[in-house]
Amino acid sequence: MPCWLAVITAAAAGVLMDLAYPAAGVWPAAYIATALVLLAMIGRSVAGSLAVGAVFGLVFYALLVFWTSRYLGPIPWIALSALEGLLTALGLIPIALAYRWLPRGIPRHLGRHVLLPALVAALWTGREVVLGTWPYGGLPWARLGMSQSESPVAAISSWVGVSGLSFLMVFAVAATIECARTRSWRQPAWVAVPASAVAILLLMPAFPTAAAGSLRIGAVQGNGPSGYFDERKPWGIVDAQAAATDPLYGEDLDLLVWPEGLDADPFRNEYLASYLTGISGRAGAPLLANAATTDGSALYNTSFVWDPSISPAPEREDLQTYDKRNPVPFGEYVPDRDFYNALAPDLVGLLQRDYAAGTDTPAVSIDGVQVGLAICFDVIYDEMIRESVRAGAQVLVFQTNNADFRGTDENLQQLAFARMRAIEAGRTVVNISTVGTSQIIRSDGATIRSLPAGVEGVMVENVELRTGTTPGVAFGTAISQLLLWAGLAALTAARFTARRRIRGR
Repeated sequence: MPCWLAVITAAAAGVLMDLAYPAAGVWPAAYIATALVLLAMIGRSVAGSLAVGAVFGLVFYALLVFWTSRYLGPIPWIALSALEGLLTALGLIPIALAYRWLPRGIPRHLGRHVLLPALVAALWTGREVVLGTWPYGGLPWARLGMSQSESPVAAISSWVGVSGLSFLMVFAVAATIECARTRSWRQPAWVAVPASAVAILLLMPAFPTAAAGSLRIGAVQGNGPSGYFDERKPWGIVDAQAAATDPLYGEDLDLLVWPEGLDADPFRNEYLASYLTGISGRAGAPLLANAATTDGSALYNTSFVWDPSISPAPEREDLQTYDKRNPVPFGEYVPDRDFYNALAPDLVGLLQRDYAAGTDTPAVSIDGVQVGLAICFDVIYDEMIRESVRAGAQVLVFQTNNADFRGTDENLQQLAFARMRAIEAGRTVVNISTVGTSQIIRSDGATIRSLPAGVEGVMVENVELRTGTTPGVAFGTAISQLLLWAGLAALTAARFTARRRIRGR
């Protein structure tokens, strides 16, 4: 298509791709958007593909992460959208090259209908892998597979992980495009390629995990003043959480769960320590809570199991703790502080303390039951889920604080990722937020209990425990790396093959 039309097509694709994610959550739009991007890449030069890719990336990310402007204004939003948009544009150039080189190197039906769609899908997925790891730990927030949390194809993630799901989605779209381009719809052998991919996506059941009893969990959404700019009285967060916990007393709980964030470090504040001891004692269950804590000179975002049976005011080393492995860049720490402080001193100056990255295994034991953990941003990283399950986690608990993004799509996007993790791992997920939306999600992705945003409340459930490791968790990271490097290697091979055939002629 002409370049001007490709630019318009890319912009439309960016809008549609955003619609595939919450709050709209129109998951079929992801397939249409992918098709538009691929069509816009066909026949593009390097410069043309860069321009078209930039339009798609900028429009998509500007819409998807608009919530970053909620309190801090447009600068963080523009910076993040521009960075991710540029990286997306660079990552789409290899796809344009694949459409140019592979048909020249392998012009037969096998090349056009199988190898080309596979290469395009691998390069798309490889781009997602890179964006999910770099820079500063990456932002795996917009992987294509994550858009499918409410769709029937989500179950395939339990077999191949989220990256594998992205690959299969792009493969199905790219193979369909090739059938249309080559007018092969009357040849059953080649129509079977996209048809088979679609059938696998729609009909493959989730990998079975085994039921292993239950754990009675009470989760509390306090709706307290937990935002960075919220006005609060002393102990406003813990008082809100405590007041909301009242209905759970007498419920015979195995575990009481609070979301991310308290007013102080309970290991250094006697008042808060006694407060938590009283809450846990009245509930008759250990309390899984979270606070900013210090260990030596380092500051951590720490989840801990507060168990007064150990001591009324336990020391940090007395309890099971998990320090957040993936602190949020520019939210919980500032990388290259001097450089960014020179660019935006007012914004960087708001964050006076830097959280350190933890090294703990993201799991704790409750009466012999392993509970996997993730704190807020942790949930988007595959290795967190893999390590939890490898540690024996039979249920997953995600604690988060969405107060800085009230009234935006952020909390629903994060909740969708939590649902994908439940399906991928074959585990029940308890996703508890300070201000909502909070849910208990079954291993098949169905919602068991829910609390809407902006209210206080509790969720109580005999949560099903499950054992067994899904292939998606066991091999998901390896599949991601394989697709990244295999795609680049295959693209290089396609280039050499195309040049050899041209010289031969």
